[in-house]
Amino acid sequence: MAFQTITVDIEDHVALIKLNRPDALNALNTELLGELCTALEAADENDKVRCVVLAGSDKAFAAGADIKEMSEKSFVEVFEENLFASTNDRITAIRKPIIAAVSGYALGGGCELAMMCDFIIAADNAKFGQPEINLGVIAGMGGSQRLTRFVGKSKSMDMNLTGRFMDAEEAERAGLVSRVVPAKKLMEEAMAAAQKVAEKSQLSVLAVKESVNRSYELTLNEGMLFERRVFHSMFATEDQKEGMAAFLEKREAQFRDR
Repeated sequence: MAFQTITVDIEDHVALIKLNRPDALNALNTELLGELCTALEAADENDKVRCVVLAGSDKAFAAGADIKEMSEKSFVEVFEENLFASTNDRITAIRKPIIAAVSGYALGGGCELAMMCDFIIAADNAKFGQPEINLGVIAGMGGSQRLTRFVGKSKSMDMNLTGRFMDAEEAERAGLVSRVVPAKKLMEEAMAAAQKVAEKSQLSVLAVKESVNRSYELTLNEGMLFERRVFHSMFATEDQKEGMAAFLEKREAQFRDR
């Protein structure tokens, strides 16, 4: 499939999707978000893909939503089209893991897009922020909601109210990113992580993603019950028998997603 604002490469069960609007620091316009959702859905349906890596350029993962495209819209227009709702729903409906590889700026919608992924690996030059306050608006794709769940109320208020940026080191300390690596090794590290995920039983991978995401929606007791029932259900799979047998026999497991 030919895309204008992203690139897609599939190799060794990993789909690498790169945002590709270099002249606009990968600003998220309607075309890019539409193509991204289409590519993610295609990867989700592709049996050859077991994990996705989402990246931008060295300078910017995505510097925000496209302000030029939004600036003249009225309340009625954005309300009627339910701006950004479809993007959020389509990306968060993807069942396969998505790893965000963030280098440079991840601001506004860029930060929110990274948070829609399952975990973030950041280059040491990464900058995260929700500077919508400087434009007379607020975050619209999770900057006040997901960010608060990731880093807590105080830091989320700080970033959303002042518009300040969070560097990679602080982002790791705060729990926004899973790890920080040298910028030159970002893609190597992200692809290695994706390959590691791709080696696992796809049944277990899907169950992990669903269970962790449920933890944000349920009480602890309800979440524990959900986790336990999913854990129990894994004993109906061939992969559970193979995985435990391989452990006891001190060999690598050969999962078959059954």
